[in-house]
Amino acid sequence: MSDKPTQPAAALDAAQVAEYLRQHPAFFAEYDDLLPELIIPHQSGQAVSLVERQVKLLRERNIDVRHRLGQLMDVARENDRLFEKSRRLILNLLEAQSLEQVIASIEDSLRDDFQVPYVSLILFSETPRFSNARCVTHSEAREAIGHLLDSGKTLSGVLRPHELTFLFGEAGSQVASTALSPIQHQGTHGVIALGSRDANHYRNATGTLFLGYIADALARVLLRQRPLADEGQG
Repeated sequence: MSDKPTQPAAALDAAQVAEYLRQHPAFFAEYDDLLPELIIPHQSGQAVSLVERQVKLLRERNIDVRHRLGQLMDVARENDRLFEKSRRLILNLLEAQSLEQVIASIEDSLRDDFQVPYVSLILFSETPRFSNARCVTHSEAREAIGHLLDSGKTLSGVLRPHELTFLFGEAGSQVASTALSPIQHQGTHGVIALGSRDANHYRNATGTLFLGYIADALARVLLRQRPLADEGQG
C-alpha cells in the first residue's frame, strides 16, 4: 500500500501574518535570530532592521508626546494667569460701593489687567439708570443681537458688521473676532463683549470660560447694587 501524497500547507497571506504578530507581540523576543534577516524599506530606499525601525518610531512618538505636553503646560500657565486676573476683578467688584464703581472696575480691569483692546458693557433697561454705562432697551438689544443671546451662553467667533457696530460703535470696524457673554440674573440683563484685531484670537472658545464667570459675578453684583430690577422683558 503506497503512502498518500502529502497535502501542501495552506499559504499564509500578509494579513494573517500581521494578525498573528499582533496577537503575539513577544514573538521576536523568542525568535530574535530572525531579526537580522528582516528587511523593512526606508523612505530613502535603504534597508533597516526591525529594531532600528521600532527605535525610529518610538523616537518620533516621543517627540510628538513632548510637543503635546508642552502645549498642555502652556494652556495650564495661561489658565493660571486668567484665574488670578479674574480673582482680582471679582474682588474689586465685591468691594465696589456704587454702581459707578462697579462699572468702572470691570472696564478698567479688562482694558488694563487683561489687556483687552475693545471692551463693551451694555445693560438692558427701559429707563437709563447708569451714569457711566451704556443702556439700551430690551427691544433694541433683541433686534440687534437677539440670536446671540438666545442660548444664554458665552460665545466666541467672528460677528457680522451690524452686530459689531451695535457692540463697539465706530470701533467695531477694527474688531476681527469677539467673545460675548450675556449678563442675566433675576431681572438684571445686559451683555459684555471683548474684541480683538486678530481674527483667530477669540475662536474655539478661547478664554470664554473666564468671561462667563465674570459675567455671572457682575450680574449678581449689579443686582445687589440695584435691588429693584427693571420691569418688563428679560
